[in-house]
Amino acid sequence: MKIFCVGRNYVDHAKELNNPLPQQPVVFTKPPTAVIRNGQDFYIPDFSKNVHYEGELVIRIGKNGKNIAEKFAQKYVDAITFGLDFTARDLQDYLKENKLPWDLAKGFDGSAAVGDWLPIDQFPNLHDISFRTVLNGETVQNGNSSLMMFNIEKIISFVSHYFTLQVGDLLYTGTPAGVGALKAGDVLEGYIGEEKLLRTVVK
Repeated sequence: MKIFCVGRNYVDHAKELNNPLPQQPVVFTKPPTAVIRNGQDFYIPDFSKNVHYEGELVIRIGKNGKNIAEKFAQKYVDAITFGLDFTARDLQDYLKENKLPWDLAKGFDGSAAVGDWLPIDQFPNLHDISFRTVLNGETVQNGNSSLMMFNIEKIISFVSHYFTLQVGDLLYTGTPAGVGALKAGDVLEGYIGEEKLLRTVVK
């Protein structure tokens, strides 16, 4: 399983972090050891004092493909869920300032929470999927796939130009505005529409 993530895919999120808007998808990866499942706890790593949550739609690849055309991209998705891209923001800022890769800040153990999966046939329109992040009972992020700079089909096509996509690969599609720091004891929940798909307690 490979995990691909797209950064700066929502204009409001790029602006809240003072990042320039990209001309093409900004792609980074996480290792399989980053994954935690619904109900598992998230542990703040000891090398960061400023870990942020980033709620996202996550798509799962259902068949192998390379150089996939956008018009066929939906055929390669078999399920969608809500996920959290945990980011050691202080470490990421240091790496960015020194023009270094983000891997240490984005790919550490437990940094990719994955919710329960919904089959693709529940989503007749990939361009209108609403989702939200709830922190301690309060909604802190509201997103919709219609607001992506690069839609799901574009992401699949773009990534598949560089990497062969295989069954079980995950694509995190970017986060809207509203990211923030976490502390021990926080409870994060993730929804697509009104269906809760992910819950994790911060330790």
